[in-house]
Amino acid sequence: MFWLLRWVLRILVGLLAIVVLYFAVTAVQVWLTSRKYEPHKADTIVVMGAAQYDGTPSPDLAARLDEAITLYHEGWAPLIVVTGYKEKGDLYTEAQAGSAYLQQHGIPASAIVEASGSDSYQNLTDAAAALQGRGVHTILISTDPFHEDRSMAIASSLGFVPYPTPTRSSPIGAFASIPYFAKETVAVGLGRIVGYANLNRLHSFG
Repeated sequence: MFWLLRWVLRILVGLLAIVVLYFAVTAVQVWLTSRKYEPHKADTIVVMGAAQYDGTPSPDLAARLDEAITLYHEGWAPLIVVTGYKEKGDLYTEAQAGSAYLQQHGIPASAIVEASGSDSYQNLTDAAAALQGRGVHTILISTDPFHEDRSMAIASSLGFVPYPTPTRSSPIGAFASIPYFAKETVAVGLGRIVGYANLNRLHSFG
């Protein structure tokens, strides 16, 4: 009986080691992607949603929008998609706040597309729906560095060819970003196993 217990324990330890190694490698990949900044000529720039306050973008969202503004004015893409929904009681969606901010900074309304979505997967699926018929294939993703890997993975799963253009002025930096990197590591690791669409369904169900 004792030998059976030792055998089961070894299997469990082995499985735990595999899981730890898998997420350690994923963490390194998330970190490496966060350091990439590779603008290419693209069809559009997608700004991932973040909080807004009564129509004013939070510092985090403003940083993402500022990056999109820079990319647009440098001629990397002719279109900007702003994403995000509104919390209960809010008057404006994150996308609406983002659109107003872009226009205040010289982006014409004709170059802005609004999409919804309460999380990263829905941001990008709603963006894909809003872009349907426009022939959009390549996209630049403006988000926080720690969020770039998952955003690109989701975009790829939806048929886009994404390039990383994380904001270089994120208010979440240094040690403050560690919990965000940990969260993204888990989300990317699970998304690769079960698929980002299925992970989103599980999250919505929960």
